[in-house]
Amino acid sequence: MKDKQIEKLIKAEEERQEKTISLIASENYVSDDVLTALGSKFTNKYSEGYPGKRYYKGQTFTDEVENLCQERALKLFKLSPEKWSVNVQPLSGSPANLAVYVALVPLGEKVMGMSLDHGGHLTHGHKVSVTGKFWHQIPYGVNKDTEVIDYDEIKKIALEEKPKMIIAGYTAYPRIVDFKKFREIADDNNAILMVDMSHFAGLVAGEAYPSPFEYADIVTTTTHKTLRGPRSALIFARKDKTQTSAKGNEVSFADLIDKAVFPGLQGGPHMNQIAAVAVALKEADTPEFKKYAEQVIKNAHTLTDELKKLGWKIISGGTDSHLILVDTFMGGEGMSGAEASDKLEKEGIIVNKNTIPNETRSPMDPSGIRLGTAGETTRGAKEKDMVNLAKRIDEALRK
Repeated sequence: MKDKQIEKLIKAEEERQEKTISLIASENYVSDDVLTALGSKFTNKYSEGYPGKRYYKGQTFTDEVENLCQERALKLFKLSPEKWSVNVQPLSGSPANLAVYVALVPLGEKVMGMSLDHGGHLTHGHKVSVTGKFWHQIPYGVNKDTEVIDYDEIKKIALEEKPKMIIAGYTAYPRIVDFKKFREIADDNNAILMVDMSHFAGLVAGEAYPSPFEYADIVTTTTHKTLRGPRSALIFARKDKTQTSAKGNEVSFADLIDKAVFPGLQGGPHMNQIAAVAVALKEADTPEFKKYAEQVIKNAHTLTDELKKLGWKIISGGTDSHLILVDTFMGGEGMSGAEASDKLEKEGIIVNKNTIPNETRSPMDPSGIRLGTAGETTRGAKEKDMVNLAKRIDEALRK
């Protein structure tokens, strides 16, 4: 590489990744094949539009790549192309969610999403996000005592507020989501049900976590977490769902979302990124990946159990996924999440500080940390490794 400064930084980052343990729940390690596609000469091609409807010539192979990526996405999640569409162009999860709102929710309307400190994502209507500036969030959270979702409370809030859209799927909620109950609540209020499965998409693909597709109208996901792909996103939409346009005709959710992605929010898609997503989707559609997804959850269970034995408070008492939320502050008897994450990084264990339900501290210095087992499972970690890792975490935090 001619640029020695960047080459040095790349090598330094490679070394950092090799020498540290990553428990960032939203990170993973991609295969060499994914990296090859990501660094391919598809980077050079500008492909504004959709397959067969591009604005520039020279799209023979870009069209094939995008079509193949769509086919693999539907196949992986066992979806009929007659019933579902998928847009593979969103650059990441936040613009994917934004595109759905732009397409389906009039400005100023209500969207119902989990509050940030209870595990929701910024793009589910939080006030600091553009989604909370253009739309009005109706927040819901977890039960104060059990720290799990109270569906009766959500039903009550929805009946009072009548949101246009209800959002399920979270950034820091470790438990299985009851999509059927969300569907019932949405139907009772004539609301659109959107599921953001960014964190557990790979677990759904590996049949280790319930699929939302039977119940959702829209499903969004990033591809770089448990799905083990590059940083990108997908939007799935039911083809039989429609909205009445300003002209009075019925337009499918799928068509509205496609127009919101392009030309609404983006120009040309990153075709190298789409090629890399296609590779990751094929890798996820294998028996080996199913074993991987099962091991991710086994590892999360073991790490959770061991941390509890060592005296750490686990939010909701456990996990059903790759994600673990730990209260390190423990009512003032422990330390803040910021201090805990700093201590762990010094010992080569990378986590992120995180708010917890009923948070009393600031998001920059919250009461907890978030852990995830997807990355270390990719590197071959098993239950015995999680036992040792829990001890290392405990020792680091008690220094």
